[in-house]
Amino acid sequence: MIVHGAVQGVGFRAAVQRAAASRGVRGWVQNRSDGTVEALVEGDPEAVAAVIRFCESGPPLAEVERVEVSDAVDDDDDIPSARFGVR
Repeated sequence: MIVHGAVQGVGFRAAVQRAAASRGVRGWVQNRSDGTVEALVEGDPEAVAAVIRFCESGPPLAEVERVEVSDAVDDDDDIPSARFGVR
């Protein structure tokens, strides 16, 4: 997913990591050079949906404009199963 708005420098990645870890999903979240935040979330569909809902509002200092969600495959093998990382 790609999150648009004022989402860098406001603790967004750390908040997503906590939200994801508490729901038992795996994947990663990272800042992009265009000012958006990108995340890949894998796991139970209900847990993934909960993380997406969290990203639609984000932490208190974030100003989320929109979230683009698409199906994706993570071809990065450096993420152990059952872990959600910040890049």
